[in-house]
Amino acid sequence: MVKGSIKNSIFAWGWTLSVFLLVSYLLCIAFGGLAPERFHMHQAWVPLLPWFEWLTLSGFLAGAVGSFLYG
Repeated sequence: MVKGSIKNSIFAWGWTLSVFLLVSYLLCIAFGGLAPERFHMHQAWVPLLPWFEWLTLSGFLAGAVGSFLYG
């Protein structure tokens, strides 16, 4: 393999993982908005995303950015 293609491959995997985690986060938030409270996943996000707060705009944005950056 050529050195440049390895770098491009790692870059592609990083973006793929980041987008996957962001989409997973968005699906969990959407599910939490539709499902009854006993099925909410927001308690799982709190220890993983330090600035995440349930149902606040700043918490939502912090969770989205944090999810993307973890990828």
